[in-house]
Amino acid sequence: MATQNAALTLSRAPKSGKKYFTVVEANKALAYVRPVTHDLMVCYAHVVDIRRWIEKPRELDNREHLEAEYETTMDRLSELVDELHQVGVELKDFERGLIDFPAVHQSREIYLCWQFKEESVCAWHETDAGFAGRQDIALLDDEQPCEKAA
Repeated sequence: MATQNAALTLSRAPKSGKKYFTVVEANKALAYVRPVTHDLMVCYAHVVDIRRWIEKPRELDNREHLEAEYETTMDRLSELVDELHQVGVELKDFERGLIDFPAVHQSREIYLCWQFKEESVCAWHETDAGFAGRQDIALLDDEQPCEKAA
C-alpha cells in the first residue's frame, strides 16, 4: 500500500518545465482565454451542425461543399485548441468551454477550473477528480474570494 501511495504522490508532483498558474495569473489569463474559448465553442457547434448535415443532408445541401466546409472548420477548431495549449491551459469540454489551469498546491499538482459562463476562476479540483470534484477556491490557503457570475 505504501508503494501505491508513493506512486500516487509522484504522479501528482509538479513537473519540471510545465506552466503552472496562481489564481491571480489564471484570472489575468482569462482576458485572452475567454475570447479564444468563445470562438472555440462557436466553431465546435458549427462542426457538429455540419457533421449532422453530412449524415442527414437537407434538400439543398451539396455534400462536397459540406465536406470541404467541415475540413476547414475542423482545421480552425484545431488552431483554437492549439492556442489554448500554448497558453498552458487544458480544454476539458468543447460545449461548456471548460478549461483547467494547472496549478500547484501543497507541493502537488491540481487544476484551477473555469468554465465560460463564470466571471473568474472560482473552483479547483484534484487532477484525477474532474469537474465532479470541483471545490471552492476559498478552500485553498491564501486565496482571495472570487467574483461570482451575476
